[in-house]
Amino acid sequence: MFSRHRRALGTVTAVALLLATTACTSNTGSGTAMAAPDGEPAPVRTATTPNIVYLLVDDLSKNLVQHMPNVVALQKEGTTFSNYAVTDSLCCPSRASILTGQFPHNTGIFKNHGSDGGFKLFHSKGKEKSTFATDLQAAGYRTAFLGKYLNEYQPRNPLGTGPYTPPGWDYWVAGGNAYDNFDYSLNENGTVTKYGTAPGDYLTDVLSAKASAFITSTAATGKPFMMEVATYAPHSPYTPAPRDAASFPGLKAPRTAAYDKLPSPAPQWLANHTPLTKKEKAATDADFRKRVQSVQSIDRMIGSLRATLTTAGVAGDTIVVFNSDNGYHLGEYRMASGKQTAYDTDVNVPLVVAGPGVQAGKTVDALVENIDLRATFADLAGSSAPADADGRSIKPLLAGEVPDQWRTVQLIEHRDPAADPLDPDYQVDKRNIPPAYDAIRTATFTYVEYVDGTREYYDRTTDPDQLRNLGPTLKPERIAELHAALRGLATCVGAAACATAGRAIS
Repeated sequence: MFSRHRRALGTVTAVALLLATTACTSNTGSGTAMAAPDGEPAPVRTATTPNIVYLLVDDLSKNLVQHMPNVVALQKEGTTFSNYAVTDSLCCPSRASILTGQFPHNTGIFKNHGSDGGFKLFHSKGKEKSTFATDLQAAGYRTAFLGKYLNEYQPRNPLGTGPYTPPGWDYWVAGGNAYDNFDYSLNENGTVTKYGTAPGDYLTDVLSAKASAFITSTAATGKPFMMEVATYAPHSPYTPAPRDAASFPGLKAPRTAAYDKLPSPAPQWLANHTPLTKKEKAATDADFRKRVQSVQSIDRMIGSLRATLTTAGVAGDTIVVFNSDNGYHLGEYRMASGKQTAYDTDVNVPLVVAGPGVQAGKTVDALVENIDLRATFADLAGSSAPADADGRSIKPLLAGEVPDQWRTVQLIEHRDPAADPLDPDYQVDKRNIPPAYDAIRTATFTYVEYVDGTREYYDRTTDPDQLRNLGPTLKPERIAELHAALRGLATCVGAAACATAGRAIS
């Protein structure tokens, strides 16, 4: 079952041959269903059943997009959501919300591992039985997953029963702690393949080639497909492809108004942060440069996959979604590097969508969260998400229509910080990790309640860098109003209740 691998090309060729062998093509005329790889008749493609290519990247902050020409091109051809936010700025909770369409308080996933987070808990709670993958598979789509799944997942033996593929996925290529992008293993449809350290083993490139092979073979069947490609880049240690390792010489981390500055007054957990040292500033510059270098392979992958869609003749039938699981700070608020805060650096991340039925060159400022992606994918497939999913479809927003009673407030939840050195998001300096909090974010302000009783309130219309904390000046009646709105969202269950709670304040 275990094979040694040093170059991506041979494996990609094998994948293409395997997919071509399992895909039963037909020469029937237009409008006739073609045989699907599983032997069932493929649905006839209609305008309501576009293919979906979902590109999920890891820890990509908005300030990296300008260095990604293929993403910039996607923005020009599609719609950008300026007020997209994640439910928790941490990998596993955010990905759990994407898969299920539920807030962390309903998934129960608040951390990357242990008793309140990680793949093992997600699996034991039965959450994998109902995800956007199971929705689309039931709607007749051929589904594929490639890359990073949930923290704690390992390709060889995640459950002690051998290589494991979750429900809903027809084609499965997933790794474990492959953040170095070299010297890793992938569970490739039940066979674990080991990759080495040669340039051709760079993980983003391997995923790109396998994804192109899947598109080519599945498109030939006429069956609609949904594919998620989840890169490990640009997560630390920000390893770039070898050909990008010397690029962007001298590039430095952006010196925004929040760089090396504290909010005034700062919340208790942040108040004792001293100015960044010269060494720490140099480290943020080096980290930012590596992050820009590491996203070059992602950007090339996007261009390559879109070219494959064109060559396969399905570009006009395919929705492409570009997204990040959370943001990242580098020097802002005197924190060297990381995430998990309620500041926009960490929670307001890219979401770009292009394809049939999507407005071109538009920016939408409606409040959207990662819980909305499941309902959106189902809606695009002519189906619907279950009632216990908390989000709503953004398909109308893609066409320039704002649905009635759209939310005016977003919820952000964060619990105990990552404290295990084995956690990929472990931080030696605990000062950079906020205590547990709940927060709400509207189009104009951010309000945070910490477990220690500290409050933050920022008017982002006049203070977009979130440096003037108005929390201590709030009147008791305003605090009561904000608290009630926050608790309503933090306890809601299901699309109907969460939609109502999401309009409690503005």
